[in-house]
Amino acid sequence: MKFKNVIHDIKTLQIQGAEGVAREGVRSLLLVLQESHAVTAHGVLAELYHARDQLIAARPTEPCLRNALFYVFENIYSYHDAHNLYKGLAQRIQEVLLFFDHAKKKIAKLGAAKIRHGTIVYTHCHSSTVVAILVEAKRQGKKFVVHNTETRPLFQGRRTAAELITEGISVKYFVDSAAGLAMKDAHIAFFGSDAITPQVVYNKVGSGIFAELLKTRKIPLYICSDSWKFDAHVSIRHHEVVEERKEAEVWEHAPRQVIIENPAFEPIIMPDIKAIISELGVLTPRTFVDTVKKSYPWMLKKN
Repeated sequence: MKFKNVIHDIKTLQIQGAEGVAREGVRSLLLVLQESHAVTAHGVLAELYHARDQLIAARPTEPCLRNALFYVFENIYSYHDAHNLYKGLAQRIQEVLLFFDHAKKKIAKLGAAKIRHGTIVYTHCHSSTVVAILVEAKRQGKKFVVHNTETRPLFQGRRTAAELITEGISVKYFVDSAAGLAMKDAHIAFFGSDAITPQVVYNKVGSGIFAELLKTRKIPLYICSDSWKFDAHVSIRHHEVVEERKEAEVWEHAPRQVIIENPAFEPIIMPDIKAIISELGVLTPRTFVDTVKKSYPWMLKKN
């Protein structure tokens, strides 16, 4: 595979999920080195920075990708020749991948502890982290049912249902407009996230209104996410950029007079969230934000 193919696959959702995009994004930097025709370390660095900018532009609402890239690029100018640059970059990339592996295993155990025999879990869209929690609960011998919604227009909910069925987990699948029925008898809700800011959590469109309904029905909502999805540079004045998808995904060959809105994500306000389950623990949103800043000070640097 070539670097340009990775960019294409990220843009077209062939590579999807915040963690999946981050993993493939940092791995693709090795492709840049392999394809490079630069003869100096400075030339290689210029190509790597250009590649980083292309990756970030491919999916706007992906702080996990940005944080992973910033981690890889930290102190990159300390390598004075191409050989050490390649070796150092490969090591940093491996550290990123190991972080994601460790985080997912820890989150899976913390989240599975919230599930009991007979629990009905509601979830929306597809989150590899949520799936890992449910698979871990199944591995522990717990019998439960998952209600999940389809997630129009690209139906990522089907991926969730298919993966769970493969693991022997009982699933009931609902259209998005039946979300009220899907969560009617639920005891708990697990959502993933694509971005976490000090004010809100961004997840697949629909998540915000579903979170409001969960709060009204007193069903606890847990955001299941590694902490690298935190965007330390978002403030009240500078909001997370929400990706707008193509109109044709919603309605191909629509009448010209019809204006189609197709945002990929929407915010969930912090008061609607019971806790955020991350590798840092099961924390209230405010404690989560404070703990991330203390645990990963490099995130706070301007890159």
